Amino acid sequence: MANENVREFTDGNFQNEVLDAQEPVLVDFWAEWCMPCRMLAPTIDQVADEFAGKAKVGKVDTDANREVAVNYQISAIPTVILFKGGEVVKKFVGLTSKEDLSAAISEAAG
Repeated sequence: MANENVREFTDGNFQNEVLDAQEPVLVDFWAEWCMPCRMLAPTIDQVADEFAGKAKVGKVDTDANREVAVNYQISAIPTVILFKGGEVVKKFVGLTSKEDLSAAISEAAG
C-alpha cells in the first residue's frame, strides 16, 4: 500500500486498531485477485487523505486475515465497513463512491 494514510488491519491488530479506536474507522475488506477491489483502491486512498487526523482508514486482506472476515460475514468483496466505538455503523458492498464513503464518515464523526 503506497498511501501512508491507509493502514493495514490484520487478525492480530483489528481489536486494537479498529474496535478500540476513539475515532471512526473505515475498513476495506479486499483481496489481491479481486478486480473491483483494485478499482476501489484509489477511492479508499482519497478518503484516507481527506479524513487524515479525523478518522482511520485501512484495509483487511481477506485471504490473509480470515478470522476478521468470518467475524463480519464478508461474503462478497469489496466490502467496506465503517466502525465507531467498536460497532458497525454502516456497511457498503461492491464498488462505492467517494461521496458515499465521505458522507458516512462525516456523519459518524459528528
